[in-house]
Amino acid sequence: MFCKQNIKNIIQNLNKVSVLIIGDFALDEMIYGESHRISREAPVLILKHAKTNNLPGAASNAANNISKLNGGKVSVLGVIGADYHGEILKKTLEDSNIDVSNIIADETRETTTKTRVSGSSAQSVTQQIVRIDRETRKPVSEEVEQKIILKIRALTPHFSGILISDYGIGMVTQKIIDEAINAAKLHKKPVVVDSQDDLFRFQGAALITPNQPDTEKALGYEIKDRQTLLKAGQELLNKINSDKILITRGSDGMALFEKEGKITEIPAFNRTEVFDVTGAGDTVAAAVLLALCAGAEASEASIIGNLAASLVVRKFGAAFTSREELVQNLQEINLENIKKLEFNIH
Repeated sequence: MFCKQNIKNIIQNLNKVSVLIIGDFALDEMIYGESHRISREAPVLILKHAKTNNLPGAASNAANNISKLNGGKVSVLGVIGADYHGEILKKTLEDSNIDVSNIIADETRETTTKTRVSGSSAQSVTQQIVRIDRETRKPVSEEVEQKIILKIRALTPHFSGILISDYGIGMVTQKIIDEAINAAKLHKKPVVVDSQDDLFRFQGAALITPNQPDTEKALGYEIKDRQTLLKAGQELLNKINSDKILITRGSDGMALFEKEGKITEIPAFNRTEVFDVTGAGDTVAAAVLLALCAGAEASEASIIGNLAASLVVRKFGAAFTSREELVQNLQEINLENIKKLEFNIH
């Protein structure tokens, strides 16, 4: 049985720990306009520009979540282009109280930018019209890779934990992965992985947080019942040689597998007020790592991650939560529905 007071104490201590995030940082550029007329040059809609919002995307969203939970004790380590959007991304991160002093500007790359153009009229709601992606997906150069590795070695001792946020854009190379995991082990720091790419590259990571579709893609079969869920969790543990695997399952909650043979099944805390799941995975990884750094057991950290996700999905866009909001909503959840059991290790 879990104790709410213990979990509350962990949440209140999230601002006492610091995090280094290594990953693919991106800018979400949101352009809004009002329908004006049809162009004379071509049969296309002309929008009268209303506003542009710049938001943290990809690993930047995880950084924003952490900053809001721990009072800005977060630094980002990654690559941007030496371009206009790179400067905008840095300012967006700085405005979120995130340290950008370890960002590397690479003239050979574009800053990953997702530009969404949305339009409206007096008679309609705002609708997205087109999305424009700017990105360089090839792996970073050996020169940049070596700079990142040297920074990992120098920075790891000064942070409570490391988050690797891999969106498959090219920053998170195998050498960088191995260096981050080894440095974390050397200095006895937790390292959490949130990857949308090949899960098997993260050998020996302390905790990995794949969602169910990515788990199914990695293993080659569908999770359709308790039996296949247990099989998937054990198989990932064995193949990745990880201490813990937290499979996030949307409305079915989460399942935490630990190499000692323990499994914790956590139901979704919010099933009725889901508005937008954008960025929920970033929130889970951010909250879980912070909780581990603050002294939580993996099962307690997973509960906090589940609670955080249940709050951000009630908001539109890549949202975030706060320690105060977590504590307030902790009182409403029923921890008795969480199942703990053991499985055979093989």
